[in-house]
Amino acid sequence: MGTTLVGGLSAPALAQARGNVITAIPISNLSGLDPIITSGQPVRNHGYQIYDTLFAFDQDLNVRPQMADGYDVSADGKTWTIKLRAGLTFHDKEPVLARDCVASIRRWGSRDPLGQTMLQVTDELSASDDKTIIFRLKSPFGLVAQALAKIGGPAPFIMPERIAQTDATKPITEAIGSGPYRFLADEWVPGDRVAYAKFEGYVPRNEPPSGTAGGKMVYVDRYEWRIIPDAATATAAMQQGEVDWYHNPDVNLLPILQGNPDIDLTPFDDFGFVSVIRFNHLQPPFNNVKMRQAVMAAVTQVEYLAAQVGDPARYEECKSMFFCHTTSSTGTGNEVMLGDFAQARQMIIEAGYNGEKVVMISPTDLAWLHNASLVTEDLLKRMGVNVELQAMDLATFYTRRTNTEPVDKGGWSVFHAGFSLTDMLDPSTHLGLQANGRAAWPGWPTDTGLEEMRASWMQASDQTVRLQIAKEIEKHVFQTVPFVPLGRFQTPSARQKNITGMVKAPIPISWNLKKEA
Repeated sequence: MGTTLVGGLSAPALAQARGNVITAIPISNLSGLDPIITSGQPVRNHGYQIYDTLFAFDQDLNVRPQMADGYDVSADGKTWTIKLRAGLTFHDKEPVLARDCVASIRRWGSRDPLGQTMLQVTDELSASDDKTIIFRLKSPFGLVAQALAKIGGPAPFIMPERIAQTDATKPITEAIGSGPYRFLADEWVPGDRVAYAKFEGYVPRNEPPSGTAGGKMVYVDRYEWRIIPDAATATAAMQQGEVDWYHNPDVNLLPILQGNPDIDLTPFDDFGFVSVIRFNHLQPPFNNVKMRQAVMAAVTQVEYLAAQVGDPARYEECKSMFFCHTTSSTGTGNEVMLGDFAQARQMIIEAGYNGEKVVMISPTDLAWLHNASLVTEDLLKRMGVNVELQAMDLATFYTRRTNTEPVDKGGWSVFHAGFSLTDMLDPSTHLGLQANGRAAWPGWPTDTGLEEMRASWMQASDQTVRLQIAKEIEKHVFQTVPFVPLGRFQTPSARQKNITGMVKAPIPISWNLKKEA
């Protein structure tokens, strides 16, 4: 048996890793295979290794055709005709056909907020032949290409029809796509490792890669995830050269990596993240808007940012329901997020809170989210709230947060989450703003007025009108408080310097990487 090294790699595995293989420590364990049934980042990031999308966003957030060769829109805006490009093949060697795309869009659209809206205004979604997808709309909907390029989970990945026909409430068990890598199912060991092999049948676009768009060139034979949940062990593995890429290193241990001349700490995403407090709107006490308002009134973002990131150079206050410095963000939060603890305690009294137990669930393998949970735990206790922090691994966390029951039946009251730019750029993709009850993202708010405003934004064709609607939405949700924003920050990404070709995007992209000798 090979000797086990610090990062959990055996000597034979390390020898292989030093060949034409790139090994990475992902954000967390891959606990499932279905990127449609969950919005979780590990499963979404897994999806980008093996699936492709009809359209994609470049690094400047422009939409480009990806699997699509091109498209036409009728003069009245009601018919979209999308043509598939040549050479598209699934990993089981079957050709990608338009009917595969139709089934995939339908399954994705039943789960995703933007997809739901798009399908609601669609009279017909069909394959007129093997290479042609037809949308016939009830009314013009200008976001079809943007929807089919969506990066945030669930992403509109294209799967074989037989897999895409799986009930959208049940997870798929077979991971076959048409992307640049094949998933090696027989090598998947949950909690330990995930392996992908270069798909020799992949035909990349003849253009440079940019964001999730462009030519997805693969220059290595394999790409592997090594699951190392302990931050100290993961950092040591990176420091000693046992792994090539540590997607999201623990910021508290960065000084160790900063002193290593062989490690590059350039972020893979220039935009960064926004973390939030998310409430359960179905169960007491946060089904009471006054309780949610009280927590928002008490929050001081800098306390969270310091706990999550540490270095002030990597964070900023962001009192916005959208991503700061984007057109949708209006700064309304500066009027209500005053960090007034005394006011917050008075609001708790006015809300009639009578000691109901509050259960906060927190994933320990995402240090920055767990640190945010600790700040909220202290805040709630000082406000007189009966709070219990329940720590767990990320896989359990993702399962637990889907439980709609009261806390005494395994439910929850509050959790923390992180969004990247493309997750909360505007009302169409923002999971936290979806307010259609139990069909919404966990938290399940019901807000007919917000849903109407979101629909109006998506159906508007004039950018000036959209900006006005976004302003009204932000003002509205700072009163209804579906979540509390905690500020914007950027995390570094650690790579060995012999790994070159990293593509900047809101996700860690594996294509275009080269491993120099």
